[in-house]
Amino acid sequence: MRRIPTLLGAAACAAGLAFAQPSLATGVAPGLAASLSAHYDFEHPSAGNPALELDQGLSGTTLTLVNGGAAMRTADGAWWGSRTSIQTQQLTGAANDDWKAGVYTGPGVPTLASFASTGGATVMGWVKPTGTNPNLNTNTANPSDFYNAVGLMGVLSGNSNGHDVRALLEIIDVSGTLRLVALGRRVDGASSLTFAAGTDWRELLPMNQWTHVAATFDFDSGRMALYRNGVALAGSYTSAADAWNVIGGAEPDLTSATNPSGIKIGGSYPQDTQEFNAFNGRFDELMFFSRSLGADDIAAQFEVFAPIPSRRPMR
Repeated sequence: MRRIPTLLGAAACAAGLAFAQPSLATGVAPGLAASLSAHYDFEHPSAGNPALELDQGLSGTTLTLVNGGAAMRTADGAWWGSRTSIQTQQLTGAANDDWKAGVYTGPGVPTLASFASTGGATVMGWVKPTGTNPNLNTNTANPSDFYNAVGLMGVLSGNSNGHDVRALLEIIDVSGTLRLVALGRRVDGASSLTFAAGTDWRELLPMNQWTHVAATFDFDSGRMALYRNGVALAGSYTSAADAWNVIGGAEPDLTSATNPSGIKIGGSYPQDTQEFNAFNGRFDELMFFSRSLGADDIAAQFEVFAPIPSRRPMR
């Protein structure tokens, strides 16, 4: 568990402030820990293998830092209580050399069973673009062929080959403009539903700045939402069709009963068999919840991260 800095503790006592523990010590807002399936703060490398990151959530799903390993860890924390983050990026040398992170098991990852037969999910974390996005498509010989999407982070579907997702945050071209989107798939192999922010993604995620983003997926109601620094973003669905086949009624509409095939961060195919949608940037405090958090929950989690005068400023 992360410890509250001594300086913060002294300042808090002097100011007469009371902080909930252990929630603050682990960077999780009170009341949210029970549904926090996976949590990566990138300050808990596996002993003897810094290419592995230990899960601080309930599932215990160890993450792999693909291709870059320990070199992906950087002393650039996103918030006052963070010391390190990871860098993902596209490389143009050998095939399948992009730096990304994730976990993959073809039949499904048993530790991620909380995302099977669930009525909701939430994906959130800090993001800092550090280079060109989207990237050149390294799978073609065309020097002007760029990807139309940039992968951020998400939970894979149960039958995914490393690309299809159950709940994802990404940047994708919507009617000629690259937008920050939430993309969800309720049923394995079925169509996905996309909710896009109404603003060009570069306004929402400025270059070389840390920004906290979140996406919520309510598979029973068919609703999604996007948040930036704890505040809901205006946006719209890219299709009016009910891609999730939400039936309604007394019985809840749930995701497929299969365990997700894994988690992907900074690009597709976390098993490193292909290169797609690489992201040039950094990630910190990635959280994957097995329910759709409400607006108050998102705001409360961001408040844990938000700086106050007694805390060190964000970088």
